[in-house]
Amino acid sequence: MSNSEDHKATTTPHIVKEELLAAGKWVKLEKTTYVDPAGNTRIWESVKRTTRQRDTEADGVGIIALLKRTLHKDCVVMVKQFRPPLGCCSLEFPAGLIDEGENAEAAALRELKEETGYKGEVVGVTPVTCLDPGLSNCTTQMVMVNINGDDMENINPTQQLGDGEFVEVILLPLDEFQLKIDELLRKEKIMVDAKVYIFAMGMVQAFFKPRELPVLKQ
Repeated sequence: MSNSEDHKATTTPHIVKEELLAAGKWVKLEKTTYVDPAGNTRIWESVKRTTRQRDTEADGVGIIALLKRTLHKDCVVMVKQFRPPLGCCSLEFPAGLIDEGENAEAAALRELKEETGYKGEVVGVTPVTCLDPGLSNCTTQMVMVNINGDDMENINPTQQLGDGEFVEVILLPLDEFQLKIDELLRKEKIMVDAKVYIFAMGMVQAFFKPRELPVLKQ
């Protein structure tokens, strides 16, 4: 191998420059010039939010909220809303952007209250994770929340939606999560957030006994 080939094989990929192509109120489009692992200079088109706060790594939060009530199955609190980029409604976890001065936990409890009316308790937070790394630098933290459905304030929750927000709350039993999503897909023209469906698949694996799982051929 020549010296030049050896150099290319060990190049650390890095950003050279970012040029603004277009900007709106919430997002911007950039042309990113970068060097790949082989040492080649390439161009990538990237979408970024304009709203990321300086004191946080994540743009927003997603909320996995579990509603626990006496004499009821545990349910996952979901939201359904029209998404213009899709041209249809989507089934999602409650979610929202992190405001200035907030951490993930505070943002999650605020967004949960606004979108669903429920008041909960944070029981876990993930590290900062990416959403669609081939398209955007958008990041999120998933926040796990337990809701005591027997509390008076959670028996008849009232949403606190802003102007232009139209959010339908849907409760899906945890032990039939994927089944109920599949039923919804058959009944309606609706898209499901990938995070939601992956979580549903994980729940199926968790509720099956290991001996009942299909064995993959080697």
